[in-house]
Amino acid sequence: MNVIRCDESHTQAWDEYVSRHEQGSFYHLFGWKRVNESSFGHRTYYLAAMDEGRIRGVFPLVYLTGGFFGKILCSLPFVNYGGPCADDPMIDQLLLDEARRIVEQQGIKYLEIRSMRKLGGDLPTSDHKVSITLTLDQNPDTLWNAFKTGHRNNIRRAYKRGLTVRSGGIELLDIFYEILSASWRNLGTPLYQKGYFECLMRTFPQETKIFVLDHEGAPVSSALNGHFRGVVEGMWLGALPKAREVESSYVLYWEMTKDACERGYQLYHLGRSTVDSGGEAFKKKWNTFPTQLYWQYIVKSGQPIPQLNVGNPKFRLAMDAWKKLPLPITRVIGPWLAKGIP
Repeated sequence: MNVIRCDESHTQAWDEYVSRHEQGSFYHLFGWKRVNESSFGHRTYYLAAMDEGRIRGVFPLVYLTGGFFGKILCSLPFVNYGGPCADDPMIDQLLLDEARRIVEQQGIKYLEIRSMRKLGGDLPTSDHKVSITLTLDQNPDTLWNAFKTGHRNNIRRAYKRGLTVRSGGIELLDIFYEILSASWRNLGTPLYQKGYFECLMRTFPQETKIFVLDHEGAPVSSALNGHFRGVVEGMWLGALPKAREVESSYVLYWEMTKDACERGYQLYHLGRSTVDSGGEAFKKKWNTFPTQLYWQYIVKSGQPIPQLNVGNPKFRLAMDAWKKLPLPITRVIGPWLAKGIP
């Protein structure tokens, strides 16, 4: 068995493997290689363990350079999770060994693996993130009737405030990006260029969908979801200050949940959340369950786990300053910063 670095000629075999493997997810599809390369200019290493011409494991890696944070290898950046997808632990280890060689050869600061399962080898691990999942039913009323009375009343009350939801494809991208860029600025976080989301939607036109929530006809919140093999992936959601006033999240999440049920999906990943955060508390209201995410690292010997996250006090001053910048400025310099932050 050997490990190869895949190119476009391996697309079909890679995606067929991911589609039939229990660990395969939307984020593991080969199209993300093209999205990260063309949107950011990032180098990628899409590793596959081969056994007599058959794929036995895959490990997508993206090499981030530039910006303030140095050289970082990540599986996968900008999305909820990634990591290796393999037939057995031995193949996991083969893929990890090859990733370690890349880190050493390229002088990379560290490799961050965002995995839904804990990998072997005693890798340094952070368990501060969870994925929040809702089990769906073909009849959305089944979910509705299982909600607590207070939660149903919150949804009904929000609808009475003149909220409506529409959905579609790339034709809604401008609205989505306008809302998301304002939302992330208000959180103190740089956002990627709009071209990243456009490339993603053109690469996966059948697997992506935008939802826009309007208050009295004006868009105030929006979300972009992915769909793959019976699972809905909640990837990005943004909201304007008005959205909080009218409690728009209750209506938006319910409409997205109904859509997923009616289209026959079995699970809805509402996205990752920090443990014990407000986001996690809100998502629990929907009768969800948490799944531990394991952010594991290959770092130089003796080095601590990196703390490149919004909870790090070192970044608080920069985030507070970012919140005060005019949107036109953050939209110009934000993408340059964001492409280096996994």
